[in-house]
Amino acid sequence: MSDYELYYWSAPFRGQFVRGVLAFAGQTWTEAGDDAIGELMGGPVKAMPAPFMGPPLLVDKKADVAIAQMPAIVLYLGETLDLLPRTPAPRALTLKIVCDANDVIDELTLDGGRQMWTDKRWEEFEPRLRKWMSFWEETGRRHGLKAGGGFLLGGDEPGIADVVTAVLWSTLTERFDKIAEILDDAAPNTAALVRRVADLPPLKALAEKAREDYGDTWCGGQIEASLRKVLEA
Repeated sequence: MSDYELYYWSAPFRGQFVRGVLAFAGQTWTEAGDDAIGELMGGPVKAMPAPFMGPPLLVDKKADVAIAQMPAIVLYLGETLDLLPRTPAPRALTLKIVCDANDVIDELTLDGGRQMWTDKRWEEFEPRLRKWMSFWEETGRRHGLKAGGGFLLGGDEPGIADVVTAVLWSTLTERFDKIAEILDDAAPNTAALVRRVADLPPLKALAEKAREDYGDTWCGGQIEASLRKVLEA
């Protein structure tokens, strides 16, 4: 019986970070499903396991704890599953990388689809996307990451920072060839890290399941359709 229940839509997007950390840690979980999410969101706040405006929401049934917001969930899992670095600076930097990943997907959906992508908007955004990618590249450079090996914050084993990095960029690059090309060009060492970490058995199995369950979907809806239109033009 699983100790966790995840409330997230039938898509990778923000929920895939939580799935990735759980899978990496060897945990199992159940998915509450879209109907249950919609019912909670439409109901009174006092009926929610934790107050949330939108998923992801994770319930740790064994500990009787519910957490909303992706970075908070990842931090909770890191703490409770002993996945975080033990010294303050790397711990803080790990959380910073998680928050950066959250910001990247917000920007790629134009703040949740408040606008749709056009050719002009993408042309103006691409340099900013390359700058985002350079954050990972420079972080890795400062800690010894090279194309042939190593991890984002150093060390001999991958950590949450590497898992979140791999989930972010592999989920995108597997679905958008143009973004894969940009990542290889703007952040080649990061791209190599992503391929190595994404190929770890638990993350590889998770990606295969995402393909089986969600197909080519990344975030879904009109905003994804507009992104595909400009990237595939």
